Amino acid sequence: MNDSTQARVVRDDDSAVAGDAAVAAPFLLRAPLRSLHTQGCRARLPSGGTATLAARVAAFFATPRAGLPLLVGALPFDPDGDDALHQPQALLDTALPSAPPAARFTGRIAAEPSAAQYADAVGAALQHLQQPAPALHKVVLARSLLLHGAHDVDPHALAARLGHDPSVATYLVSLPVDAQDPPAWLVGATPELLVSRRGSHVLSHPLAGSARRHPDPDEDARVAQALLGSAKDHDEHRHVVEAIVAALAPWCSHIDAEPRPSLHATATMWHLGTRIEATLADARTPVAALVAALHPTPAVCGTPRALALATIRTLEPVPRGCYAGAVGWTDADGDGDWYVAIRCARVQGAQVRVYAGAGIVAGSQPALEVAETDAKFGAVLNALGVDALPSIRVNGVGS
Repeated sequence: MNDSTQARVVRDDDSAVAGDAAVAAPFLLRAPLRSLHTQGCRARLPSGGTATLAARVAAFFATPRAGLPLLVGALPFDPDGDDALHQPQALLDTALPSAPPAARFTGRIAAEPSAAQYADAVGAALQHLQQPAPALHKVVLARSLLLHGAHDVDPHALAARLGHDPSVATYLVSLPVDAQDPPAWLVGATPELLVSRRGSHVLSHPLAGSARRHPDPDEDARVAQALLGSAKDHDEHRHVVEAIVAALAPWCSHIDAEPRPSLHATATMWHLGTRIEATLADARTPVAALVAALHPTPAVCGTPRALALATIRTLEPVPRGCYAGAVGWTDADGDGDWYVAIRCARVQGAQVRVYAGAGIVAGSQPALEVAETDAKFGAVLNALGVDALPSIRVNGVGS
């Protein structure tokens, strides 16, 4: 969408208007299952933790109200944190705007924590994981890069650049900020479906176990096959699949999970993925209840969940916010799609925080986990005009 495009805006009264108002939109999801692009906010869902999400959504739609029977937004990583969902004012065309290649980034980059500090945190986690009878089986540790640019970053242009990869779900979500602060956005392109619900049919596609793609086709194929044969990555992936199946079991009469993971490719990464399909025992169960049962999965948190959460809070110096949370939608019928909020950045004016994480199990090696997070930064950094790690220098030393 550019200045000469007359974008069609479908409002809740089903009228159509065109013009500059179509450019600003607080929510965008471009995804294989359903794409949504919305503008404005008619009403906000009272915020709360994930455990109360289904009850709050049900109460919202049970109250007679005008407007679209739809809620869109984001959940934080912390299941006890406040979510941010709203009823949009209008639906827009879902076509992503065209965006020129990013200008070369100029500004400062700070690693929080540094690569060395992150490796130390992985080592601390391994001390727990490698006990003879460990209580902790897996933990996902994240790190971030804080970029202070010379100019404000356009979140819509960033989303458009990330959307060039057809294998991912591109998203842009406006985040709550204090009235005196500039607008903030969560922008990303995730390959991972947390859960989808259409009637009684449920779908989840978790990813765990990753490797950086290579520009040489032969080397790229070798990397993919090495990932497919990696015992460490299969172990990490198994924890995720088992946890999702167990979480869905109380809600479903039938669950079908592929017996072995398959390769899932994005433009920059290989992943191990398993498609999980299920049938609800009670077709009235809404997607919000399934989100609450699943989030956060071992793919972004670890297992057992409570111990992994405690470990993350101890070892990670920067709160995740909505990174590794979920972005998506639900409607009055209980249908919806929710994606894991990874491969993303928080954008606010000229400041951008880019996130990446890695799953740590007993067979992990700190240096390799640093390299994996470096690789996962790649897609967003490329879209911001930053040289791919490790060629950039962070805080005066190599990443």
